[in-house]
Amino acid sequence: MGLLAFGVGIGGCSKKKDPAPQERPPEAADARSAPEERPRGTADAPSAADAAADARPPAEREQADRDACKKSSAIYPTKGVHSPCYCGPDECVEKRNPSDPPDPRYPEHWVSRWNMYRVYAGYEDNLPPYADPPAGLEPGKDYERTQGVTYYDDAYVPADGDGHGAMMEHYEKYCLPIFPIESRFTCSFISLGNKAYFLTYDEDRPEGMPPCCSFSPYNHPPRRDFIKHLPYSPEDSTHVDDKLQAYRYIARGPDGEGIWFAYAFWRDEWLDPEHEFQKPQSFYFSGSPTKPPDAPFVSQNYIDFTIEKPDPAETWALVAKMCPADPPPCQLFDPPESADDEAKKDAPTVGAEAPAKGAGWNNANFGGEATP
Repeated sequence: MGLLAFGVGIGGCSKKKDPAPQERPPEAADARSAPEERPRGTADAPSAADAAADARPPAEREQADRDACKKSSAIYPTKGVHSPCYCGPDECVEKRNPSDPPDPRYPEHWVSRWNMYRVYAGYEDNLPPYADPPAGLEPGKDYERTQGVTYYDDAYVPADGDGHGAMMEHYEKYCLPIFPIESRFTCSFISLGNKAYFLTYDEDRPEGMPPCCSFSPYNHPPRRDFIKHLPYSPEDSTHVDDKLQAYRYIARGPDGEGIWFAYAFWRDEWLDPEHEFQKPQSFYFSGSPTKPPDAPFVSQNYIDFTIEKPDPAETWALVAKMCPADPPPCQLFDPPESADDEAKKDAPTVGAEAPAKGAGWNNANFGGEATP
């Protein structure tokens, strides 16, 4: 998602496919021995922008958040990752057990290419997180691989002062498959401060879709400590030869189906010699099971995650270049009627309980985990 490396909003899987949510007593221990203490250093320091925001009186800060959440209907539940909206008291920050490893954090800025796997078969007995390529699955039979790149800068402040942080997810030739539409086109999601934009390109833009639309007025990039919003998953951490440190949340879709929202780091691989920043391994989530795009599960597996400041001319500047001052709202979750809509209505979907439209993050319930 999300949008933008973590949560853009995503479609839902049939609830019959989901494992039971993890229920761990407060003092439950991981099957492995407790992890050794890891250095944190500057990784724990809040950004200057976060520090300035936190300097406001609590009542003023809370009122500003409430007001922002009322801006429009295009503000999506992301369990606190992209905004505080839809979060009740103590709902969106996870409580860790003493045996859980320290939470990883993003560096202030980074760039990474990734392979994206749209898994449409064979996942019932082979759930993510996946290796690159997914072990036990066959290309062309179980999954399709496409590619893209993500750019991140937590220190960025937009000219209008609305929020901070910038992130761009660029999908080459195959857009993020979380919407009930054909995804075979190049697209980019760009968040500048609190505002998020969706861009398409002349080479393969779908008919009737604008070059730029407003995805959301309140969908900021994941903060450097975003992982605090997700439960630690000992089960998922055993995947890929037991080399991961994984976090997974399963939200409830509008019909009770489970919607995955998950992230994995390499347990013992680091981005820096000081061992402050663990290397991300993958972002894995539920896509839209409608046909198209037929994406029950999606995994973005990072290829060359590097601490590097993105070039603004090739990333953030695209918004000023391609978007009008007041871009039209996107219609991705609920696309306008087209000539072949009647045929699509009769098309088969994944699972008897698959949603008619790309149901998912636009109306998911993050108040508690789904049950299978």
